[in-house]
Amino acid sequence: MTAAGRPDQPFRLMLGRRIPMRDGVEPWADIDLPPAAPDGAQRYPALLLRTIYHSKDPRYVGRAAGFVRAGYAVVLQDCRGRHDSDGRWDSYACEIADGHDTHDWIGAQSWCDGRIGTFGVSYPGFTQTCAAPDGSPHLAALVPIASQQDNCGHHRCDGLLAWATSVFFANMLGRTMQGEALARLDRHAIERHLPLYDTWDAIGDCPYFRVVVGHEAYDAFWSSHSLRHRYGAVDVPAYFMTGWYDSLLAETLRVFRGWRLSARAPAARRLSRIVLGPWSHQVAPWGRPQPGFLFPADGRFDDAEFGAAAAMDIVAEHLRWYDARLKDRPGGIGDQPPLRLFVMGENTWRGEHEWPLARTVWTEMFLRAGGILAPDPAAEAEVPDRYRYDPADPCPTWGGSYQMKDLGGPRDRRAIVARPDMLSFVSAPLAGDVEVTGPVTATLWAASSATDTDFTVALVDVHPDGRAILLTDGICRARFRDAAAGWRPADLHAGRSPYERLYEEPDFRPRLLTPGQPVELQVDMWATSNLFRKGHRIRIEVSSRSFPRYDRNLNTGGRVGFESAFQVAEQTLFHDRARPSRVTLPVIPR
Repeated sequence: MTAAGRPDQPFRLMLGRRIPMRDGVEPWADIDLPPAAPDGAQRYPALLLRTIYHSKDPRYVGRAAGFVRAGYAVVLQDCRGRHDSDGRWDSYACEIADGHDTHDWIGAQSWCDGRIGTFGVSYPGFTQTCAAPDGSPHLAALVPIASQQDNCGHHRCDGLLAWATSVFFANMLGRTMQGEALARLDRHAIERHLPLYDTWDAIGDCPYFRVVVGHEAYDAFWSSHSLRHRYGAVDVPAYFMTGWYDSLLAETLRVFRGWRLSARAPAARRLSRIVLGPWSHQVAPWGRPQPGFLFPADGRFDDAEFGAAAAMDIVAEHLRWYDARLKDRPGGIGDQPPLRLFVMGENTWRGEHEWPLARTVWTEMFLRAGGILAPDPAAEAEVPDRYRYDPADPCPTWGGSYQMKDLGGPRDRRAIVARPDMLSFVSAPLAGDVEVTGPVTATLWAASSATDTDFTVALVDVHPDGRAILLTDGICRARFRDAAAGWRPADLHAGRSPYERLYEEPDFRPRLLTPGQPVELQVDMWATSNLFRKGHRIRIEVSSRSFPRYDRNLNTGGRVGFESAFQVAEQTLFHDRARPSRVTLPVIPR
């Protein structure tokens, strides 16, 4: 069907095309082709989206029109078992072979010139990267937005259950999204249901949810579709995109590093790029075309202002990459430094060449008595701070790298810091600008009345007008503390985050606490880029929960996800000379 002459439809459509897989399953796809050229040429580079969320999502259909106008064929495919596509969806694991087979089929079509690019956000980001190792010779350029190395790092963050993310996956009950139906349920009750394992059993069959809750360790289920051991088979360059408030920020940085350092083809290592903006998983240039999701042109996001420079034309940015990789046009994104990051506070973009930045000065700031954050540790004994963590009244998620739109982003923390289950430590007003760009970590000396519990740490920029904007935060579960034993911030330059052992040692054994006994805990606070302006103050917040971003620790030491009883934990935070609790900031000299 030809729709030439319509400004919104400059393409030819082929709807509901079946694409054969090696096992006989035939997922469906819609194919959009540009109008035939005057000279009769009808072969184009092709761009592919593979999604579980619906190939007719308006944001992807709209972007497809922009790509077609630029001279690309576009294929929008529903993954197997989703929507109109045949077969049974085997979450994540089925995407490796299906991706290969789809690439080979497209590359052999009469309308394709043999070169393929891919695009998509979140799960559609993963469908791109997982099929790249030992992939089709037709695959030439990826744009994975908010993607992950493996889902153990996505759903089981350093041993904890990313609860809101896992609950969201119940939207995939059956073959279609269930968002409208599930919106009628009591979300508050669902999030607080115990035990976690059977949360959805009375509502519908969600086997993937039960698997996520049941597999605490990095085992064969997670490794079967992980990129962790497959970077050495990658031959195609990728342009990664994520945001400082994206729930997949940490995972996207891991995949980018794997691509840049370990890809098999030198061109894949040399040409791969990443952009990191002041965006979240939902509110971003790639957001849905509806109010509140597309990043605003003026750069206003929740309680922060990032300026017009923070906005991005997402179609044009894709085309800069595709034109260079698929049409051999010079002057594309490959001529820029491999990292392009947005420095919040200064609200400017900057190019960089490695992650973490080689010139990073790892700078410790110490939590001190009286709620002080100081550059020096205590010279003598200090009275520790105490608070009570009650799983029945957990400190709520407010800002940060949260999966959904409602609770994440750059939020003002003035109200939440007044809770009795939160400690705060604030610096003196800064005498000059201080840039913090890179991974942030904390070391806590703590004790608990429980045999297992959690501690959270947040980094906040306190403005002279009183606004306290969350930049980044993290959490640790005490039973996994041995995985981070001996780790130091400098290890980040070698790509080792504090809890890497959890993914390297399948037989790692957690160790419960001895109530009342102080222990040293490492907290991975993910990453940020922010210029703390002169007169601003740096604040560190310590608590034991960010709910529902993470599951509640019930403080019993039982099997996570399968227990219903809970108890209150009395928490103690030490900051004396022998037990210096501190945060390590990646300060960038200016």
